[in-house]
Amino acid sequence: MPLLDAVKGLACALIVGHHLARYGPLPAGASTLAPRLFEWLAEDGRLAVQVFLVIAGFLAAGSLAPDGVLRIDRPMLRVLQRYGRLAMPYLAALCVSVLAAALVRPWLIDEAVPPPPGIAQLLAHGLLLQDLLGYEALSAGVWYVAIDFQLFVLALLAIGLSELLQRRWVLGPKRARWLAVALVLALAVASLAVFNRHAALDDTALYFFGAYGLGMLVFWIGRATRRSTWQFAVALLMLIGAAALALDWRSRIATALVTALLLAAAQRRGGLALAAWPPLVRLGRISYSLFLIHFPVLLLVSAAVARLAPAGPWVDLFGLLATFALSIAAAVLLYRWVESRPATWRGVLALFAGLLVCGAMT
Repeated sequence: MPLLDAVKGLACALIVGHHLARYGPLPAGASTLAPRLFEWLAEDGRLAVQVFLVIAGFLAAGSLAPDGVLRIDRPMLRVLQRYGRLAMPYLAALCVSVLAAALVRPWLIDEAVPPPPGIAQLLAHGLLLQDLLGYEALSAGVWYVAIDFQLFVLALLAIGLSELLQRRWVLGPKRARWLAVALVLALAVASLAVFNRHAALDDTALYFFGAYGLGMLVFWIGRATRRSTWQFAVALLMLIGAAALALDWRSRIATALVTALLLAAAQRRGGLALAAWPPLVRLGRISYSLFLIHFPVLLLVSAAVARLAPAGPWVDLFGLLATFALSIAAAVLLYRWVESRPATWRGVLALFAGLLVCGAMT
């Protein structure tokens, strides 16, 4: 689906831009050259995360239950596989981040530089529990990896519950499919109407399941064979989104709703398979690696500019542009050497041990 890759590439570029506009000493000088652009990136660039949440839900539905029925015989093994798939590039990038922070700490005095990590903090990050346990992040955006894993598990639990209820109530195949959709819909509505309105829950999947659930529902809506069924489902999706926004306006939910509706239209017209601009498609394929690796690159470039280059807005802007370009190069390497390779427990444990060693070295 090249169009999805292109959208992911664009969304990832915005998220990286959001971080470049917020962290380190370079944005202060560079923002004077384009204040409105930097202000928009710093404030609203984070909304691109909602695009990833919707797409992640869309892909999860296609992987777990494309017809509304769980097609996995061993759910726990699938959860462990999902952890391994996420963890290998994540742990590798954290190793780089910990070492980069230790390297720049003597020369870059900035709140963006994480302090030396403790063993408990490293273990919490490795297990994707850092936010739930209240530890400071070792890199920008690592919260999303933990939330993505939680969302996948929550979706699997919802679909698995529908399987249990189907067996207990002896439902036919058609009703069983509707039951899974109904449970995901109910969970998404609960998230949009209740959980997403409480910032204290933003460390949990319940806070984000509204956007993720919209993506799952869009995938199943696209499986409708009758045009009238598709139209009714899209209208229901619009009604749910409008009601959630009327209850409490949230730009993040509006972004997720628009993304879901555009995705539904593209899927219905077969647009997901259409060719897209090749550079964006390639960027989308390495978007996860880029998301993980750009922060340590930012730390290194910021320290080099602060120590070696003269002060000035154009120098700072050049530093940010160099950070973006070097981050893409680093993402290509991370994708090629780690992300694109099959996830194995030997690889996960080796990288987990590597993270602990890096932390001990610093």
